[in-house]
Amino acid sequence: MFINTGSKTDYFIHLEERYNAHNYHPLPVVIEKGEGIFVWDVEGRQYFDCLSAYSAVNQGHCHPRIIRALNEQAAKLTLTSRAFHNNLLGEYAEFVCQFFGYEKVLPMNTGVEGGETAIKLCRKWGYEIKGIEKNKAKIIFVENNFWGRTIAAISSSTDPKSYNNFGPFLPGFEIIPYNNLQALEAALQDKNVAGFMLEPIQGEAGVVVPDEGYLSSAYQLCKKHNVLFIADEVQTGVARTGKLLACDYEDVKPDILILGKALGGGVFPVSAVLSSHEVMDTLKPGEHGSTFGGNPLACAVAMESLKVIKDEKLAENAFNMGEIFRDRLRAIDSPLIETVRGKGLLNAMVVRPFGDNKTGYDICLDLKAKGLLAKQTHEHIIRFAPPLIINEEQVHRCCDIIQETMLEQGNR
Repeated sequence: MFINTGSKTDYFIHLEERYNAHNYHPLPVVIEKGEGIFVWDVEGRQYFDCLSAYSAVNQGHCHPRIIRALNEQAAKLTLTSRAFHNNLLGEYAEFVCQFFGYEKVLPMNTGVEGGETAIKLCRKWGYEIKGIEKNKAKIIFVENNFWGRTIAAISSSTDPKSYNNFGPFLPGFEIIPYNNLQALEAALQDKNVAGFMLEPIQGEAGVVVPDEGYLSSAYQLCKKHNVLFIADEVQTGVARTGKLLACDYEDVKPDILILGKALGGGVFPVSAVLSSHEVMDTLKPGEHGSTFGGNPLACAVAMESLKVIKDEKLAENAFNMGEIFRDRLRAIDSPLIETVRGKGLLNAMVVRPFGDNKTGYDICLDLKAKGLLAKQTHEHIIRFAPPLIINEEQVHRCCDIIQETMLEQGNR
């Protein structure tokens, strides 16, 4: 039973708990407004947003250029489905292909749909181009990957929270250790392997950065064995790590590139799979699709979102601000901090177990109380990923809050 305390926060949280499926465990804050790097809750309190909707809000909340593009297109045409052509899909396809240097794009809506699409494309290519025997194609994944929670995604997962009691699972997936070239080379000996799919930096796993040279060496191994290198850059792409793509750090151009999140500027779900003519042309009408994929509203938003990334030099800013952010966190003298890692403005602080069964969630509660929103993953890892428009003064203000919180926790 709901007891009316007069708190707007309690009221809205009660509504969610009463009527919404309990598939998330959010912090007890109810946000009603966002602008730039800040959000405000229903009580009027302001916070630094250091999660950016899991990197979907790279351009900042309600960026005026993106909102303008959204409103202008929404007033004209929002959806036609792919039963008909619309006047923006072709322009968007050309724009996004040239922006990232690919020949063709397959537009979808969400990141996990992008992953599903990439797998289908890879299998189709495996059968029709590589010549793999029917229904024997394999795709290699790495441990602790995360690209969604569909049946295909959890079939490739090593996290019991993702897959427990959801089986049976899809066949044709092999899982090897991340950041392990020897394991990859051994797995590639199988002639039925069509693709190797990974995140260049593992986000949900806790911002796990592989050794330098891992991506380029893995890419070369795939080339050697005629296997497609598939990069899931849904979270790491669109300037988040200090480059347009995380793969750019090692000059790797994936055979299949998956994008999402910030592609929609934080205002509309947009994802995309980019590849070559050779891969894309294996698909024929009726073999894959989406009612909303490539809708004119999404096309308008995505083009403006990418223009903002380029015009405001957000990759460069993410690189520079990320250096300052990690330097500040590594300088905090707290026994609770085990390590700080990341690239650009995708960072994590690993916290040692402390107190009476306290976890990173407790630290996130303390950060919230001081005006900064972040979220833990895997109990003791706290991710920090503010919008890429953040400036140096704001980075230091965020780090001051984190430092104060960690020093207070360490002295309790």
